[in-house]
Amino acid sequence: MSNEQEKLEQSSNENQEAKQTFSLDFNFLSGKPKSTGVYKQRCEDFIVKEDLGFELTGEGEHVCLWIQKIGENTQYLAKQLAKFAAIPARNVSYAGLKDRQGDTWQWFSLHIPGKITPDFSLFESPGVTIHKVIRHHKKIKTGALAGNYFSITLRDISDKADVELALEKAAQGVPNYFGEQRFGFDGHNVGSALAMFEGRKIKDRFKRGMYLSAARSYLFNQVISARIADALYKQPMLGDCVQFVGNRSFFPLPDLGEESLQRLQSREVCLTAPLWGAGELTSESDAKAYEIKTLEAYQALQAGLANNGLRQERRPLILVPEKLSATWLDEQSVCIDFYLPSGCYATSVLRELIQ
Repeated sequence: MSNEQEKLEQSSNENQEAKQTFSLDFNFLSGKPKSTGVYKQRCEDFIVKEDLGFELTGEGEHVCLWIQKIGENTQYLAKQLAKFAAIPARNVSYAGLKDRQGDTWQWFSLHIPGKITPDFSLFESPGVTIHKVIRHHKKIKTGALAGNYFSITLRDISDKADVELALEKAAQGVPNYFGEQRFGFDGHNVGSALAMFEGRKIKDRFKRGMYLSAARSYLFNQVISARIADALYKQPMLGDCVQFVGNRSFFPLPDLGEESLQRLQSREVCLTAPLWGAGELTSESDAKAYEIKTLEAYQALQAGLANNGLRQERRPLILVPEKLSATWLDEQSVCIDFYLPSGCYATSVLRELIQ
């Protein structure tokens, strides 16, 4: 069998085994929005700028590029940069993937030892502008950024008053869901993860990682959705695992006394949901029992994640957009600016505003 035939057969088998659908109908925090609207009508309607959270040193083996790309794919651009610099594609890294349909600004790092830096002013690619070239002593790794600044324009809004009210509520917090793009159409990526856990061989490392992330994210979203349905997204349970807002350290609440509740009220700490993996849940008592019961229908996904080396971790239940502001361009268009920590999704904010 040729390599091409083998790939086609594997793809067909994956599709067959991923036919089970996984609902992406997660609960809204304040009910489904009444207003309809659209975004990404044009690239300039979706602007994203990375915030590394640290300064580049100006020296080292890695050439870092601050790039604005419009309507371009991150992975494709990385390959083009490698080709231009005459280095292997694996020597180009970036903090994260950015939407193709948008005006996105992100850092790329190219491992180029020595003193000679290619003249990137000669690099040409449609929709791509290199704004800065600076060396650094480390490569920019996946996830190595503090967050992202967003400037998103919503158009064709059918109910301005409803969106204004939704914006006020969103400023107080939205469900910290992983975006639907992580799961694929009809949750296909979760189905593919289940097929992989049941023995389907996936040779492509990128696909394996994508399926693992989809399965883990799906379980996380299920816990958030359940807590919203049960009015427990603000109300702590005994044994709830909380996380310091300023870092990723987490611990179970020792009690539901006044001091614990005050720490939650002041957002010194926040409630979390599990990112599934091997080991015991870090929640305890009532909260642990609740999480186990909520996810009891997904034991195959839980076992698959644990068997693939992922560890139990936590992620905040509620996402509070920072510096949220809105400017109405006309009665049907509004530009929304906000900042989100790394790993959080702008679509989780937008789904609370418009259908």
